[in-house]
Amino acid sequence: MKVLVINNDGGGFADYVEVPEGTTVQQMFERTVNTAKPLNYLIRVNRQPVPQDQVLQAGDRVSFTPTKIEGA
Repeated sequence: MKVLVINNDGGGFADYVEVPEGTTVQQMFERTVNTAKPLNYLIRVNRQPVPQDQVLQAGDRVSFTPTKIEGA
């Protein structure tokens, strides 16, 4: 299935990504932002905060926004 991933960390990027059925928000975070702690990010699906065990659906929009910016 395809989901839109928006990573607002650093330069940021957005892209459609193919993921297997049953992928959770935490698995997508680990796949996308593998070096950071989830506690330092605002994680949303379709603009709403969600629990880490929520299963993604086809067409979801997932965004990862850091709550702390280095050097700021």
